[in-house]
Amino acid sequence: MKTDGQLKQEVEDEFEWDPAVTATDIGVEVMNGVVTLSGHPPSLAEKLAAEKAAQRVAGVKAVVVDMEVRLPKPDQHSDEDVAAAVHAVLYWSVAVPHDAVKIQVEKGWVTLTGEVDWAYQRHIAARAVGQMRGIRGLTNAIEVRPTVASNEIGKHIEEAMRRHAEREVRHIGIAVKDGTVTLTGKVGSYAERKIARGVAWSTPGVCAVVDDLVVE
Repeated sequence: MKTDGQLKQEVEDEFEWDPAVTATDIGVEVMNGVVTLSGHPPSLAEKLAAEKAAQRVAGVKAVVVDMEVRLPKPDQHSDEDVAAAVHAVLYWSVAVPHDAVKIQVEKGWVTLTGEVDWAYQRHIAARAVGQMRGIRGLTNAIEVRPTVASNEIGKHIEEAMRRHAEREVRHIGIAVKDGTVTLTGKVGSYAERKIARGVAWSTPGVCAVVDDLVVE
């Protein structure tokens, strides 16, 4: 098992390795395997990249985000301009149904609402907006319409997990109710936890995923 000092060094090394992260913008602290990130990244895209980089490091149990985006002067725009830009990006995203997503912007923080048929459409919308300039934060409140019976959803998730991670599926409990999937059990790393969560989100009919998995 890695010590907190080793994890801190490996997270910082991952920041140095990832071109999407400026290591000097982010502070790293580790306690009992839980990583806390602090600082003022210059964009939401870099903040998200730092979170993902920390999550990739084997042995990390959880990531606490205490970062606040501080936009440089050229990237500061009015909420009206940000809303128009977000609308344009979503309009040109072929996976996002036209007019399915509603946009609200307050002090640079974007909130997405509406309904789509697939979870991947929800993720693509958030990912597209998260890479834009001038965004201080993002709330993805887009809902997925439930279209598949709960027992079928659970079956599809188990089959997909066996294809992606045969070993992990034996330790993961899957409960489905009204399109909400709850994952329980223990996994060996944050990466395995991410695989399980990704499989659940990619399954037809899933509206929400509750991740109660524990990283050993």
